[in-house]
Amino acid sequence: MHDHSHTDAHTADRHSNAANRLDRLPVSRFHKVTLVAVSFAYFFEFADINTFAVTAPRLITLWGVTVNHIAYVTSLSFVGMFIGSVVASWMADRWGRKRTLTLTTGFFALFSFASVFAWDIVSLGVLRVLTSAGLSAMTVVAVIYVSELYPAAVRGKYQAYAIVIGICGTPVTNLIASAVVPLNDWSWRLVYLWGSFGILFLYFARHLKESPRWYESQGDHARADAILREIEARVEAEKGPLPAPAAPADLAPIAKAPLSLLLQKKYLMPTLLLTVVWVTQTIGFFGYSSWAPSLLAKEGFSVEKSIFYIALTTVGAPLGSFLAALVTDRFERKWCLVVFGSVIALCGLLYGLTFNPFLIVVFGFLVNLFERGYTALAYAYSPELFDTRGRSLGTGVSYGLGRLSNAVGPLAIAGLYNHTGYQSVFFFIAGSWILGAVTLAVFGPRTRAARLAAAPAPEPAAH
Repeated sequence: MHDHSHTDAHTADRHSNAANRLDRLPVSRFHKVTLVAVSFAYFFEFADINTFAVTAPRLITLWGVTVNHIAYVTSLSFVGMFIGSVVASWMADRWGRKRTLTLTTGFFALFSFASVFAWDIVSLGVLRVLTSAGLSAMTVVAVIYVSELYPAAVRGKYQAYAIVIGICGTPVTNLIASAVVPLNDWSWRLVYLWGSFGILFLYFARHLKESPRWYESQGDHARADAILREIEARVEAEKGPLPAPAAPADLAPIAKAPLSLLLQKKYLMPTLLLTVVWVTQTIGFFGYSSWAPSLLAKEGFSVEKSIFYIALTTVGAPLGSFLAALVTDRFERKWCLVVFGSVIALCGLLYGLTFNPFLIVVFGFLVNLFERGYTALAYAYSPELFDTRGRSLGTGVSYGLGRLSNAVGPLAIAGLYNHTGYQSVFFFIAGSWILGAVTLAVFGPRTRAARLAAAPAPEPAAH
């Protein structure tokens, strides 16, 4: 074992070397506990994001809700998401990743609980907008947190694993909804009660550590060092002596990142690229998932059947994230995204062109499978296009603009549906995916070489 405690103490006051110290750690119980906690937050994010879509067909009959009402609530929810993402990236830089993760999760759980008591479409709409702001805020922080805490070599894989577990929230919620929504006139409210269980995340939060890289970016090397020592001691106790980390690069403490930072060429190109990726992903996926139950119901399938078919298609979601976990660190992420996006466009189009229940489920299943794979890949790819200084802001703003774009998405879809019919909606959605794939193919930087360079060579001492 290297006795570098003496030199560590000496460097701690100058530089805590967080990135290199974290990158050399073998995956241990510490990483797995963190994974479970983040996955739990994701589970309720995915449980909660579709609650309005699965209760809407019921509200059409109960409250006389129209396709336009659904479009407005869905649109405004995405405005909420935009505000949530931008505020969260500011909070995560100001107060830390862990604290912001806890606050945002509590926030969305609270407003999901309040939705149980909504009395009309306006009150439900307002509560959904607030819930959505919290959901999107939590996602942005969780993505940054995983990106900063896991070793570079396995970061993408664990980002995808968290989503594999988290995404199960969608089919579970849809199956619960297909069972409880038809029971009676008030049972749809139970779907929102279920969404509020995300508050149990506070139980896991005790086990999480603040990101040492965040402390470092605040210039607080002593705190960063203290947390790193704690993590290293745990990993060492479980895995044996650790290899020495690479020497730190001398960095000046990072000043607060102003919004104008993103106008520098170094940050502007990735921010624009990711904005296109998130805009096309958001319109392409939510255009599809927030509408499918209501459009099927409008096309003559019963409410029970539409919710049940959608529940079956979302079973593809966890498999998609799992597929992403298999390919994400193995191939160039950019090309994986291009392939996945093109497949989704094709399957989404076929989904819209068929009325056979079996084919609806098959193509819907494939859309969900590849879309969740795409999202897991994009979550891993996004933060890699920025350094620590621009990461929170660049990830938050591009993801937020993606969400904001979908304030227009549902209104465009409602307009297409009302004027040119059901199938035009799916041509629009497929076009959105193709635009994203082409943009990535032409402008997307490769990140694999940088990631492999960051991964430490395995040393004999590690065994």
